[in-house]
Amino acid sequence: MDFKKFRELILVEQTLFALPFAYLGILFAGRASVLTWLWVTIALAAARTAGMSFNRVIDAEIDAKNPRTRSRLVPQGKVSKKTVWLLAVVASLILIGSSFMLNQLCFYLSFPAVALLFTYSYFKRFTSSSHLYLGFVEAAAPIGGYLAVTGAFDVLPFLLGIAIMTWIAGLDIVYAIQDMEFDKSEDLHSLPVFVGKDKALLLSAGFYVISIVCLAAAGFLTSRSIPFWIAILCMAVIFIYQQMLARGMDVEGNIKKFFKANMFISPILFLGTFIDVYFY
Repeated sequence: MDFKKFRELILVEQTLFALPFAYLGILFAGRASVLTWLWVTIALAAARTAGMSFNRVIDAEIDAKNPRTRSRLVPQGKVSKKTVWLLAVVASLILIGSSFMLNQLCFYLSFPAVALLFTYSYFKRFTSSSHLYLGFVEAAAPIGGYLAVTGAFDVLPFLLGIAIMTWIAGLDIVYAIQDMEFDKSEDLHSLPVFVGKDKALLLSAGFYVISIVCLAAAGFLTSRSIPFWIAILCMAVIFIYQQMLARGMDVEGNIKKFFKANMFISPILFLGTFIDVYFY
């Protein structure tokens, strides 16, 4: 498999989008060594690769039926399932190995992390809570980043984890709107299917509010300064813009704009926190 196919398979740009989640945990834990930053980066990249690979191969038959996803590499036969399974296993081993290089707690937790990455794709077959489960998987990034520095549990990383979990859940609910009819026909579960579009959008907005509240609570607990709060304000503005887009008539077109706007959030949040920690 060449790099072009690898990039398309795992969506490298989404890995870059997710890296600040883990970095946020590092920054809230305090200043870390270069090696810690390096191993956390490797662990996160490996986790994203494993998670996307598991998802693509487990959902291959569903993706082949869905007009929106049937052009993906595995349904098209451009990459074999065997290759994707192998990539998932190798990436999982890299995740475990890099966690070992961080500390004992991260190493132990890397095994349930792999289990979370593997099981996520099955949830929509049984329950509409799959959006929260995806958020729960993503919440491991800031928690893991914090534990990589401290090696011990605390309340703070879980506040960060809940913030990321609810943000991603709110995002994924909107994403699922475009597949409502397909999900109904295939007996797949999502909140838009379960409660309808309007109520699902209310839940999405509610999750966004919880995300902002948790980040603000983390900021108050750690006495963050102006750059962090500016980042939170920018994040809130983007959330409002996204919710307005989600309620527009052109769902498919607006969802594309929705996700473009979302790509700015994690870099802004990381930059504001980084400036706050290292320059204030």
